[in-house]
Amino acid sequence: MLGINFTCKKSHPDAVIPTRATEYDAGYDLYALEEGVIIPNNKSIIKTGISIRMPVLPKPFKVYGSIRSRSGLSAKHNLEVGAGVIDRGYIKDLGVILYNHSFKTYYYKKGDRIAQLILEVHIAPDIYEVKEFDVLSNNDRNGGFGSTGN
Repeated sequence: MLGINFTCKKSHPDAVIPTRATEYDAGYDLYALEEGVIIPNNKSIIKTGISIRMPVLPKPFKVYGSIRSRSGLSAKHNLEVGAGVIDRGYIKDLGVILYNHSFKTYYYKKGDRIAQLILEVHIAPDIYEVKEFDVLSNNDRNGGFGSTGN
C-alpha cells in the first residue's frame, strides 16, 4: 500500500465523520449537521460540520473530492447534488448543495445521509505554451465540431 491518508476534522461536536457501509463502497456518506427543509424546485446548502484534507500523491497525480448524489435520495425524492468539486487546498467546512426537483417539500433530520464523497485521482501536468502544434497542425481534424462528417 502507498501509505495514503485521508484526514477529516469536526468543527462541531455533533458532526459525523464520513463513513462507508462496506469496504467495497466507492463513496463516503456525508451527514447533515442539523435538520432542515428544501422546498419544491429549490435548493439548500446543508452543513456537514466537517472539513477534510485530500491525500497527496506523487506528481503529476492529484486527488480531489467529488460530492455526488445518493441513489436512494435521487430515486425516491428526486434530490440531486450540485457543484461538488473539492480541491485539496479547500480545508473549510463542507456544505452540500442539494436540489429538490420534485413537487414535494423534503424534510431532512440531523444525522441523515445527504450525499456521498468520492475521492478521485486526476493528472495535473505542468502547462507549456507553444506557438503551434507540430504533430497536429497537418491533420484532417482541424475543422472542429463535425469535422469527420458525423
